[in-house]
Amino acid sequence: MVEILKPQTSEQVVDAIAWASGEEIPIEILGSGTKRGFGRPMGDANRTVAHAVDLSGFSGITLYEPEELVLSAWAGTPLAEIEAAVAEKGQMLAFEPPRWARLYGEEGGTLGGMIACNLAGPRRVKAGASRDHILGIEAVTGRGELVKSGGRVVKNVTGYDLSKLLTGSFGTLAALTQITIKVLPSPETIETVVLSGLDDEQAIQAMSVALNSSHEVSAATHVPGNLSDVLPGGGGAITAVRAEGFVPSVGARSAALQKLLAPFGATSTLDMEASKAFWSTIRDVEPFVGTDDSLWRLSVMPSEAARIIAEIGAPAFMDWGGGLIWCQADTADAASLRRALAAHGGGHASLVRAGEDARRDIPVFEPQPAPLAALSTRVKDSFDPRHILNPGRMYEGV
Repeated sequence: MVEILKPQTSEQVVDAIAWASGEEIPIEILGSGTKRGFGRPMGDANRTVAHAVDLSGFSGITLYEPEELVLSAWAGTPLAEIEAAVAEKGQMLAFEPPRWARLYGEEGGTLGGMIACNLAGPRRVKAGASRDHILGIEAVTGRGELVKSGGRVVKNVTGYDLSKLLTGSFGTLAALTQITIKVLPSPETIETVVLSGLDDEQAIQAMSVALNSSHEVSAATHVPGNLSDVLPGGGGAITAVRAEGFVPSVGARSAALQKLLAPFGATSTLDMEASKAFWSTIRDVEPFVGTDDSLWRLSVMPSEAARIIAEIGAPAFMDWGGGLIWCQADTADAASLRRALAAHGGGHASLVRAGEDARRDIPVFEPQPAPLAALSTRVKDSFDPRHILNPGRMYEGV
């Protein structure tokens, strides 16, 4: 049975981790727990993780200055609370954080969990990942030391940018306690241009044409007919690109995109409300919600995406203009899947959902070359010398 430690202040987090470090007791860093299924099972044959530091009590927005486009919040603050607060001021988290909880049969999600996993939605092609919007961070390292990095303005980085290093570290380097992020104005309107019936290769060509145009496309996706039933207006293959911004600009860019994409077939459009529903479905990977089947997230060269999908031969759809493939492939095919990526320009394959045994036996994240693995170990040793924080969550032994 896991013993839960639930600190209420940063100082108590320091005390809890310092105690664990002194006793060499491995601990799980826990928020709402909605993404426990993402990553390797923690511990190994010699170390069982029997303690958890629950940061869900670290909740609430501590600073929000809409005119300065900056927000600070405790790491356990629900994402829904943050997005509701900024929406009231006509603002948004520009990297469009996805809600993966339902992939694991959960609901919710916190700011800290999203930053720890460095998640981003369809707007990644334009706005970047979550790490690109971090202004400052407070965290407690595996040494039991409280560290702060960055601040409340964009130009604040001197020396090493610890905020970006800790983003995407899955709690293996430090327990995040407070985060400062940049927010941006929400678009006045949204319009989505849709093509129907394209195959994967045609879709890649169409999305490439749109993304390489001057029309500021903020998202591009292709969902084949066998996965499109959950999409608004689904039932056949759908290729979609999104334009956002001021009403006159979006109207002109949408018309230009329709003309530009006309050689690929007849186009239609989704208005603002229909577009929001459509892209939230893509953002949250809804085509693969409601099943326990193994799920992979492949980062690839967009030009090679169609060939990779054909070689894998499993249900898949594309986001990020083909740069991201969501694929429901069996874990027994992990080695051949990674060989397919290597044969088509390289890339990264992450096992986002699978049973514990599979996640223990198969590298969940792309295996690192020896020099990079050695660097990762040195970073881990620097922040968490006794390897007590989420041990093995990303890579075995780290």
